[in-house]
Amino acid sequence: MLLTAHSSATTLPRGRQAAKLIANVVFPPYQSSLQRVTPARISKARPSRVVYVAGAYGDFMERERKTNADITSIRVEVENAMGAVKAKLSQAASGAGFLSLQRDPALAIQAERLKAKLKNAINVMQEGLVERDAEVRLLLLAALAGEHILLIGPPGTAKSEVGRRLNSLVDGTYFERLLTRFSVPEELFGPLSMRALENDEYIRQVDGYLPTAEVAFIDEIFKANSAILNTLLTLINERLFDNGNKRTTVPLISMVGASNELPESEELDALYDRFLVRRQVRQVSPAGVAQMLTYYSGSEAVAAAASRAAGGGSGSVYGSTGVDPSLRLTRQDIVRCKAAALSSVRVPQSVIQMVTDLRIHLQERFEPPVYVSDRRLVKSIQLLQVAAYCNGRDTVTEYDCLLLQHVLWQRPEQSDRIHDWVISQLSIDDGLKQVQYLLGGLFSRACRCLGNADKLADIKVASYSCIHKAGSTTLVTGRKEAEVSALVQLLSDKYHQVAGNLSDGFPVVLDNLWLGSEESAAVATALEPKLVKTRAAVEQVLYDVLTLEVALKFGSDPVTLANLMPRQWADFIRNSDIGDLKPMGTTPLAGVSRKP
Repeated sequence: MLLTAHSSATTLPRGRQAAKLIANVVFPPYQSSLQRVTPARISKARPSRVVYVAGAYGDFMERERKTNADITSIRVEVENAMGAVKAKLSQAASGAGFLSLQRDPALAIQAERLKAKLKNAINVMQEGLVERDAEVRLLLLAALAGEHILLIGPPGTAKSEVGRRLNSLVDGTYFERLLTRFSVPEELFGPLSMRALENDEYIRQVDGYLPTAEVAFIDEIFKANSAILNTLLTLINERLFDNGNKRTTVPLISMVGASNELPESEELDALYDRFLVRRQVRQVSPAGVAQMLTYYSGSEAVAAAASRAAGGGSGSVYGSTGVDPSLRLTRQDIVRCKAAALSSVRVPQSVIQMVTDLRIHLQERFEPPVYVSDRRLVKSIQLLQVAAYCNGRDTVTEYDCLLLQHVLWQRPEQSDRIHDWVISQLSIDDGLKQVQYLLGGLFSRACRCLGNADKLADIKVASYSCIHKAGSTTLVTGRKEAEVSALVQLLSDKYHQVAGNLSDGFPVVLDNLWLGSEESAAVATALEPKLVKTRAAVEQVLYDVLTLEVALKFGSDPVTLANLMPRQWADFIRNSDIGDLKPMGTTPLAGVSRKP
């Protein structure tokens, strides 16, 4: 029991003055300078005044006991709720995982089989190639997404070898050509039919040429002249070829373009934009030279296997390996992959926002600005969907955006800057800050509404008028649901994502098909310490939101809220008008009138 300090505290005046003085009761810990009234001091007052003080003291002790009991009960329930959240995480880790394709079990099985085949395909395609891990993975990803890849680098860096191995993997129709400034359309699209010309028809004999190829490798692609360019653009992008007065569909899965230099003419910009995936191919490093020379100076069997693997379109690369036939990647697997990915993999708002922010960053912060076409932006999202599907997930994550370093650059040196930007975005968590802001707003509203059942109901059940994005989860508008409960669900999902990555050894990065072992290890090393901090922050905010949810369910008073959530209470006191705080900081004693 606390009273306002006063020189006459031991000789209280009679009547209404006593009632006014005793009514100035303030709860701890908000006025530490107040004097505690003990029974010994009460006994010094005259009996007529002891009745008022003793009754108020007993009432205060009863309320203090009730407050302590409520606080204990609320904390027990919050601990149980936190335990349930962590138990759900353990169940997800021991089962299929919360990022797997759970919505369609049959599709999940199909995706897992495809992932196993892709792992074998990557190993087979890398046989005999040194420091070409990223090129092989990107080439395979581009083919699965139905897109084309451009390899830029000096001669003799195995650019054509990678293209041939893709064709051997598919075991389909292959076309290869080296362009020069003097190349003519007949070299790519086939010669004109003499018999058709006799009938006044302009038709090409396309068998064995680019219009009938499933995999194509075009070296020095940017030496294409205007006579070739227009037909090539339509064939690459729309998969259509105009032969005479008929437009036919071409079976092209993927084209591998190679060049020793970047395009310099503006008329080649459209062709350059058709290649969604771009990769600069460098010489083998000094550390890898010894490995390369040792491999190719080995036994005749190894040399023969390498020769067969480099034998162009004849045979399959599986012929030189002991791969189980059931694990061999087929053309049907590649053709069906994109359709399955686009129909089953969702792209959360957080990923869309990251890609949007990256485009703005490239076009406004880079010097010179990096132009990213609308077509390239749309196709980059589809590429991320295919990448997630092949990894056995039904949701694209922010970590998949690491692939954008091979998609959105115009010059090779920009690739590393894009990679650094994505890493920096993965290291911060603006969504968590938004949740903390929402929590502060809900706490303030709860404090002001306590004692008003109608206003309190608006907090417990409310209709959203806007969308609050936080992390990878979005609070949906237009539905009646508990605001605090929605925050609990949002933070639970975020906690599962962060804690799941850490507890399972960062599988979204280390077990990613499209990141090489060295690259994925570097990313995990850079992000793991920051994720540990994020997990602790999410857990603390989740605990606070659960506390508010349980406190509202108990109908707690401001004193209980202040004890349970002291930081939020301090912010509320600091940012609120003094007129709103006076009724919360004081309370009348039982049996004492407020009237003067």
